Amino acid sequence: MSAFAASEDQDERVCSAKGCREAAQWALLWNNPKLHTEDRRKTWLACDGHREHLETFLGKRSFLREVVPVSET
Repeated sequence: MSAFAASEDQDERVCSAKGCREAAQWALLWNNPKLHTEDRRKTWLACDGHREHLETFLGKRSFLREVVPVSET
């Protein structure tokens, strides 16, 4: 099952970075192991300009699990 509603158009997916309204190109799949089961994945979306910043934020906390193109979600 997709991380997004089937009716949601890819063009409507915007970057999760605060204040950014750019189209999302990347899905950052993550979880907080203190709160979520190992197989649970939460999703942040990122434009090309914010991908590295969001990856670093999640990575420093050991939350980042996978990064995939939005087209694969």
